[in-house]
This record gives sequence, C-alpha cells and structure tokens, in this order.
Amino acid sequence: MDEEKTHTEAFLQEAMEQYGSTVYRTAISVTANQSDAEDVYQDVFLRLFRSSMDFSDEKYLKAWLLRVTVNRCHDYIRLLGRHRETPLDELFAADTAAELEETHIWELLQSLPPKLRAVVYQFYFEGYSTEEIAAIFQCRPSTVRSWLHRARKKLKIELGGISNESGTVQVAIPKD
Repeated sequence: MDEEKTHTEAFLQEAMEQYGSTVYRTAISVTANQSDAEDVYQDVFLRLFRSSMDFSDEKYLKAWLLRVTVNRCHDYIRLLGRHRETPLDELFAADTAAELEETHIWELLQSLPPKLRAVVYQFYFEGYSTEEIAAIFQCRPSTVRSWLHRARKKLKIELGGISNESGTVQVAIPKD
C-alpha cells in the first residue's frame, strides 16, 4: 500500500475516533433524523479524506469538520424539501438523555428551526463559546448571541407549561 495513502487513512481513522461522535451528534441536532445524520457523517469524513488542506492544527480540524457538518446538514434539509422528524431522545445515547430532567426537552429542542437547534446544541451540550460557534457558522459572535436569545425565548415559552407530579417544573436556561 502507498505510504502517503496509509498516512491519510491513519489520519482519517484518528479524526473519526477523536471527532466522530461530535460530528454525529451535531448532525443529529440539526437534521433530527438518524438516517440523514448517518449520511452527513459519512459525507463529512469522505470530504476530509479527499481534502488536500493542511490540518496540522487540531483546533482548525475540529472547526472545519463542524462547519462542513452544519453545511451538509442544511444541504440535506434543503434537498429533501421537508424536515423529517424522529424523536431526538431515541437518537442520542442514554447518558446524554439522562442528563436532562425531562425527555420532553428533546422534543422542544426538535421544534426549534435547524439553525437555532444547532447553535443551542453546540453551546449547551458541546460547550462551545459564542466565538467558536461564530467561526463554525461563519458569522459574528453577536449573531450567535442573538440566535441563542431567540432560542431561549422560544424554549422558555414552551417550558412554561411543563408540569410533573410535584407541580410545575421551573427550568432556568443559563445565559451565555
């Protein structure tokens, strides 16, 4: 086997091991569809394999992967002409769902427009700063903060009606 090709395959394998779950979870958060997320995942890493870009900086590689993931998700949604729904609580790993007080929150996140859902996911679940998200979405940090504000506002309105056996659930959504 060609030495350069072996290095490329090893690089791809390492990137998949290190960032594969982040790429997949991001794809799920935007598409809300397991099949589409799997297609996006494969497409993103195929693009990485074919790319001639220099990824000597790990931070740049991660940002590139997430930018391509978000772009491909939007392409899939646009190409399908519709947004296929699959409950997110069925798609995420059990430990991620267990972190939420109510699985209903996943349904609420799913009700957000894809871009807002992706920003909320990157900020609250992946721990990215508004500056990092801005780099991924190729916009200003103030735009990301505006999107987060809109998403929080929509979620607060929806969460106002959630109740359990002990009464109404009070959910505080932290600000950036």
